[in-house]
Amino acid sequence: MTRYRIIVVGGVAGGMSAATRLRRLREDADIVVLERGEHVSFANCGLPYYIGGVIEERQDVLLQSPGSLRSRFELDVRVRHEAVAIDRAARTVRVRDLATGQETDERYDALILSPGASPRRPDVPGAERMLTLRDVADADAVLRELPDARSALVLGGGFIGVEMVENLVHRGLAVTLVEHGDQLLGPLDPEMAEPLARRLRDAGVDVRLGADLVALDGSTATLADGSVVGADLAIAAIGVQPDTALARDAGLALGARGGIVVDEQLRTNDSAIWAIGDAVEKIDALTGTPRLVALAGLANRHGRLAADAIAGRPVRARDALGTAIVGAFGLTAAMTGWSEKALRAAGREPRVVHTHPASHAGYYPGAEQMALKLLIDPETDAILGAQGVGGEGVDKRLDVIATAMAGGLLASDLADLELAYAPQFSSAKDPVNMLGYVARNAAEGLTPSVQWHELEAELAAGATLVDVRTPGEYAGGAIPGSVNLPLDDLRERVGELPPGRLIVHCKVGQRGHTAVRLLAQLGREAVNLDGGYLTWAEGTASRESAAVPVG
Repeated sequence: MTRYRIIVVGGVAGGMSAATRLRRLREDADIVVLERGEHVSFANCGLPYYIGGVIEERQDVLLQSPGSLRSRFELDVRVRHEAVAIDRAARTVRVRDLATGQETDERYDALILSPGASPRRPDVPGAERMLTLRDVADADAVLRELPDARSALVLGGGFIGVEMVENLVHRGLAVTLVEHGDQLLGPLDPEMAEPLARRLRDAGVDVRLGADLVALDGSTATLADGSVVGADLAIAAIGVQPDTALARDAGLALGARGGIVVDEQLRTNDSAIWAIGDAVEKIDALTGTPRLVALAGLANRHGRLAADAIAGRPVRARDALGTAIVGAFGLTAAMTGWSEKALRAAGREPRVVHTHPASHAGYYPGAEQMALKLLIDPETDAILGAQGVGGEGVDKRLDVIATAMAGGLLASDLADLELAYAPQFSSAKDPVNMLGYVARNAAEGLTPSVQWHELEAELAAGATLVDVRTPGEYAGGAIPGSVNLPLDDLRERVGELPPGRLIVHCKVGQRGHTAVRLLAQLGREAVNLDGGYLTWAEGTASRESAAVPVG
């Protein structure tokens, strides 16, 4: 009797999760994994840190080998074998042995496509010498050039680009980061990305925003403004594109974003073919529309779900939030859901909350300040997204919020979460609880607010800006045009304030909230500058950073 045969095209996160899960569910099946690269199971997210020497041993990023997978899971893993064509009618895959060039047709009963995504490259003279970072072979290529390099150019200020910058600095190179956009980490809002840009500059990185590469030669790079920077080593980190040629040529449906279209069971428009990973379009959790999300966590989970579907188990892939995190030079930046700028571009006006809490109780040594941002639907109180930047504790808070979003909690519900507390880990009012308190106050109309980027228009319309910090704080830095009236003096001196709309602020927003409540009960129209002076300072700095000419 012919055994049930499953072919998995592509290894690493998605493909190997699918193959090993299938073996746990189907001992009676033949499972073949085709991987065109040299390694079928490796820690691709760890490659920048292997290049930087943080991960010292090459073996540590090689998780499994064909031999170990054969021994434990009885998987037929074939590296350096590329799937070049699919015959859907015959249910066969044409496979090319890249070592010999020989081609064979392999039969399947079920086929899983996990081809991943290919790094984008710039279309400029000399771009052929730019390296990318997709697999272990790419990391090896970077390491071969490192001994002779004194300078490096990293093109692209996204998550991979920032990680590469940090690790090349660790290797002692003079690094220039060139980003076409006006901020780093495009998925974040500018005031949340600015601290990371500043941290990179403080580490000696030449950060060029609003810049474009026009040419590379042997050891330098020329930018669009005519400036020339050192580039003994040049790395492209300008994003990826889904690797869908195999699926397209087989007549499988592709979406408007260029990814493979799948249903809730990860099945394509062919009932015998599933697709997972970076090549597949996901459904956005907020809009229900397709999007591309290249994240290892989703690839792993979808590999498992596809295996379950093939084994006949009921599955449904959850919609994607796009939760992501990056760290560099001791600073962490993380996000989940949509950003404010993306929401506004889509015609949605979110309610926004900024806070600047400490990672744990301030009286316990070592507390680090972070900035958190919560985006809320003003009509339903639904959480639309969140961002965080800072030191210790950012990851924990964003994970809690992502979990709350997955569970359908409202922004105000964050106030009531029962979270672990001891002084060295958090505060009795955890930063996530504080976001909930502020969100609830806003939802109930107790403390209306304006955003840092709305302040200029408010003042032009005649509002008065009142700084309720102490005179010492005010002297150390103030928003131009503001009036200093400390919170503790506000009751007695409220008559000094001019009539009309008042915008109050403190350092981070908490004293501003108290001032708004006091003024409202004294009959004055008052709103809080959300996130206070710190948020305004980061926001205006991001504008200035983007406007600084390069070169």
